[in-house]
Amino acid sequence: MEKFTVKHLEILYSKFNRREFVHPDPLEFLYGYDRPADREIAGLIASSLAYGKVNQILKSVTKVLDRMGASPHDFLMNSGKDELLSGYKAFKHRFTTGEELSLLLLSAKSAIRKYGSLENCFMAGYSDSDPDLIPAMGNFVKIMGAGFKNGETYLLPCPSRGSACKRLNLYMRWMVRKDDVDPGGWDDVPKSKLIVPVDVHMWNICSRAGFTERKQANLKSAVEITAKFAELNPDDPVKYDFCLTRFGIRDELEYDDMKKHAG
Repeated sequence: MEKFTVKHLEILYSKFNRREFVHPDPLEFLYGYDRPADREIAGLIASSLAYGKVNQILKSVTKVLDRMGASPHDFLMNSGKDELLSGYKAFKHRFTTGEELSLLLLSAKSAIRKYGSLENCFMAGYSDSDPDLIPAMGNFVKIMGAGFKNGETYLLPCPSRGSACKRLNLYMRWMVRKDDVDPGGWDDVPKSKLIVPVDVHMWNICSRAGFTERKQANLKSAVEITAKFAELNPDDPVKYDFCLTRFGIRDELEYDDMKKHAG
């Protein structure tokens, strides 16, 4: 497939970066919360559980958030460890247990108490001199993983291990960018330093569109793809992630349709 230009990408963005194309995507859960304090918790849950079949992801996130009521922030800050462990005891999402979910929520609560918000927690590891958000993401994962065995959890992949950290980068995109699809809420994090959320699906799309020659979907591929997008849109390199990933996800949009729709 011929390499995409910014003109191609802008056409796709104008056509498909719309909420009507969001479902089925865990991003849709964030739309129910006007307060960033609630949205950042809903986003953490939705992105952390965004692995496996999409229908199961939506069911699992619904179970977690329904228990929290109208304000995930207020629910979390008013819930003790025993209450969370008991309330989510029966929860199961593939190999994530209710205990693991509760530990993540307790870590979030602890971070909010210490820093005031999850955004402030993230910014504690941020430096303007960093070329991207990878160091800040690593620090965020370290803080949030402190309550887990060995300080690590699959729910929050660590960049230092070379993973593309797709789910964490999705969370960043949702909370930092603000347009018709991404709701935003984290105003202090620069969108110019976001990393494209890369999994096999996005890697395949970017390979076809000429944005990577790497052979696997890892962090190096994500950085390379982001750099290619930054050449076209340095202020917002992740802008085209959503519209591109509609192809191959939605039944009416096949991989081979990308060039036709971009023309």
